[in-house]
Formats: sequence, structure tokens, C-alpha cells
Amino acid sequence: MVGLLPGHWLPGGAAMRRSREVARVLTGHGLGSVVDQFGLRRFAPFRLRRPDRRPLCQAEHLRIALGELGVTFTKFGQMLSTRADLLPPEYVRELSMLQDSTPRIAPEDVRGVLRAELGPDARSRFAAFEEVPLASASIGQVHAARLHDGRDVAVKVQRPDVAEQIEVDLGIMRGVADWMQVHTAFGQDYDLRPLVEEFAHSLHAELDYVREGENADRFRRAMADEPRLWIPHIHWDLTTRRVLTMERVTGTKVTDVEGLERLGVSRRRIAETAVRTFLRQVLELGFFHADPHPGNFFVQEDGTVAVVDFGMIGRVNEITQIRLLRAGLAAIREDAEALAEEMYALGVAGRRADRGAFQRDLDHLLGRYGGRSLRELSASVVVREFTDIAYRHRLQLPGELALLFRVVIMSEGLGLTVDPDFRYLDYAAPFFQSRWNRYHGLASTAERAGRAAFDAAELTLELPRRAGMLLGRLERGEIDLNVRHEGLQRFSNQLQSMFNRLALAVILAASVVALALALGVGAFAGASTYMNWLFRIGLLFSVIFGVALVWSMWRAPRH
Repeated sequence: MVGLLPGHWLPGGAAMRRSREVARVLTGHGLGSVVDQFGLRRFAPFRLRRPDRRPLCQAEHLRIALGELGVTFTKFGQMLSTRADLLPPEYVRELSMLQDSTPRIAPEDVRGVLRAELGPDARSRFAAFEEVPLASASIGQVHAARLHDGRDVAVKVQRPDVAEQIEVDLGIMRGVADWMQVHTAFGQDYDLRPLVEEFAHSLHAELDYVREGENADRFRRAMADEPRLWIPHIHWDLTTRRVLTMERVTGTKVTDVEGLERLGVSRRRIAETAVRTFLRQVLELGFFHADPHPGNFFVQEDGTVAVVDFGMIGRVNEITQIRLLRAGLAAIREDAEALAEEMYALGVAGRRADRGAFQRDLDHLLGRYGGRSLRELSASVVVREFTDIAYRHRLQLPGELALLFRVVIMSEGLGLTVDPDFRYLDYAAPFFQSRWNRYHGLASTAERAGRAAFDAAELTLELPRRAGMLLGRLERGEIDLNVRHEGLQRFSNQLQSMFNRLALAVILAASVVALALALGVGAFAGASTYMNWLFRIGLLFSVIFGVALVWSMWRAPRH
């Protein structure tokens, strides 16, 4: 094992080679400052930035560099494009344009993955299998196929060795996060390691096609009462961690306006179906499709909306749902103090936040939009302005909240793509009201009261035992107490300065006493030349000490 970065260890060969490649690509785009921030300077080659055909800003260079570095860094850039609370607007805009631009998997590699996952007779399990893919992305590509019973299916095949490459890249990212946490101001302002771990969790979920199939089944069962929504079935006998086989979805993409016109279906109804399913997922189910871009939605001839790609899923627990509802209610009432309180409860504003300044900015935001009807408001604009406030105050949104904000923006964009007159917040208001009424209803209140009573009773029974355990650990010295002080260093410096002046005063007093004794001895024995010189030198030092003492007292800060 070889140390890649302080605080993180990786297998030597692959990690070292990949680190050099990352540093080379970043340096090649003139991103030397980024290399320094990442702690990768030791891996950077000694060469200058390559010339460009046209001048590019640093944000553009970063986008291009991340695209060149492959799937992990491309997806990390796409994730960062949703974090307007962490990055300046120009970087958010550039990174939002990152696209998966990987070459197709070679046909022999596709056959190799199928054999490894489905057995040596994998191809014979399909009546037909198209080697030219329907779509290709960074993690895998989709092929059209037909089963022996005549059913059309889509087969997603994962790229060979992509999982191994992702693990090496994630190791480098963890090392970079650890290094930045210690050595950079940005790392000290934000918790970078949880951000990387959250990204790693999301990427691992995308790599596991079994989990994606389970997500699709879960959504289909939960949304079974939506007659205008279709989620394809998974063929589990032909699905593994690296191969996913599902019903073939055909239809018109929601971005194809002319195609929708030819179908003769109501575009308003399509927009309402797409947005309604998202709102139900967030407010009722507590989990939601986290990648609702238009390419994942297809409209059938009867107006049914088909949804695909369930690799990325977000979750919102009941507590977060209620706090979001309360935050929305505070915004409607233009109560900045209550809104700030709910944001604190959601974990948006940590100990670094200046609560007064944060609340004033929220007050300005509410004042700008107060009094307007919901039909006049854009959810995307409000979310972006809120994340701008978070960026100015160096606040870090919890991962689930940042993902939810991203999906709100995408779902509103999806509705407007289908129907330019669609008003997202106006349509969503009844869903929020219904969820709020249900939370405060008799049945829900009784259920919460029952849970609270049960928890209180359990705590009462457990309290003596837990108190005994705590006292035992205290007696054995197994509990460490960490105290975080505010302003103690300043007090310590003042105390040190006071002791220095006291010591100087003692030395000055001793010098005066010594001079007096020397003068007395000289007067008694007859002042010699040496005694006169000793007296003069002592007098000089006494004057210097006295001046220094007066100067330090005059320079000391007044409080």
C-alpha cells in the first residue's frame, strides 16, 4: 500500500497512475490552482497549459477537464451543478452542460458481459438481440431485444471494468476531500467528506442494476392507482447486477412538440400527470425519481406517460416533509424568523451561520415575492435565489434537500416543456394543503400521540439502566469530554501579555535594588573605575526595561 494523500490510503499502482492522469488533465487546462487546492501538485507534470483555439474561462476548462476524466468525474461534475449553495453561478451553469460522451461498448465486450452474468448460453435466451445500441451512457448502454414468446424488451448492459475504475476514482476523491478539509479554507467552511460519501452511495446505486429493478417495482406498486402512468415490468430471470432486462418502452418523447400534436393528446394533461406523480412521491411516498429529465418520459398513443431509469432515487422522511411544509407556510405568511427557524431545523444553517444576516436576507427574499399570486411565481427562480443566499453565507444544504431542490427545478422545467402555460406552484398548492391537513387530522394526531406515549414509557423504563451504564463508563474513564471554546485564545494571549509585563516589572525592580546595593558598596569601599562602569551599565539596562514596560502598557488594547 502506498499513501496517496494525507489521511487516505489506496493500492499503489492504479491509484498513482490515475492521480497523475487527473493532475495532467487539470494542468493541461491551465487549472493549476485547482490542482493545488486538491493537493495533487506532486502528481502534476512540469508543462504549461496547452494553447486554445478560443479563449475559455476557468469554469469552461473545468467542465471540459471533468468530461475528459471519464464517468466518475463527469457524474461528480453533474452532481456539483445542482449545488448552487457550494459553487459560484458561472460554475453551476457550465457544469450543468456536462454530458456523458463515452464511446459505444464493443459488441464482443457486450457478449462477454452477457455470458458472465447470464451464463454461456446468454445469447440463446433471446430470440433476437440488436448489437447496435438504442442509447449509450457512461455506465452502460441499452439494446433492443426480443424474447422467445415474442415480447419486446430493452436490455441494459454495464460497461466492462467501469466499477473498478469508479472505485479508484472515489478513493482519490476521498483523499482529496481529506486533504482539503485540513489545508484549504473551502474545506474548513464545508463538510466535504460527507458530500463525497453521498456521491459514492448514489454512484454505487447506479452500478447495481438489481437495485434499479427493485426501485422500478416499488414505484409501480406505489403508483398503481395512477391510470395515466406506466412503469415497465422487470424480467428478473434476465436481470443481474450488471444486466437489466425490462419491457421495451416506445412512444413520443415529451420534448417532441410536433409528435405530441400529431398524437392529439392534451399537453396540459401530460404536464399534470408528470408533475402530479412527482408531488405524490415526495409528499406521500417519501421517495422520488431523482432524475426526471425529459429523456426519461415517453407519451403513449392514449396519452399515458411512461417513465424509465430508476437508478437514482431520493428519499424524504416524514420529519423533513413536515419541516418543508412549515417552511412553505412561513414563506406564505412572509415570516422570515419562522422560515429561518425551519431552515435551521432542516440542517441548512450550521454553527458557521450568522443567524441575523441570514434572517435579513430571507426577509428581503420574502419581501420581493410577497403579495404575488402563485401563478406569478416560478419555483425554479425562488429555489435558485434561496441557494444564492446559502452560497453567500457559506451554508451547506443537506444532500437530500439539495437533491429535492434539483428535482423541483427539473420537474417544473418538464411541465413547461410540455405546456408553456403550466404554472407549477399554482398546481402544487392543493397537494401541499392536502398533506398539511392530513398531518393535522385526527387520525394522524392520534397516531403521533400514541407513538410519543410509547416512546415516553419506554424511556421511563430504560432510564435507570442507561443512567447506570453512563455512570459506570464515567467511573472507568471511558468517556472523553470535548469542549469547544469561543474566544479563549484571545483571552490566553491577553493573559500571556499581562504575565510578560509583570515579569518585566520584577526584573526592573530587581535591577533598581541591585543598583542601590552596588551604589552603597561603592560608596563604602570607595568608588573605583570598575564600579562606576558597572553602575552606568546597570542604569542603562534599567532605563531600557522601564521604557519597554511603559511602551507595552501603552500599546496594550483597551477593553
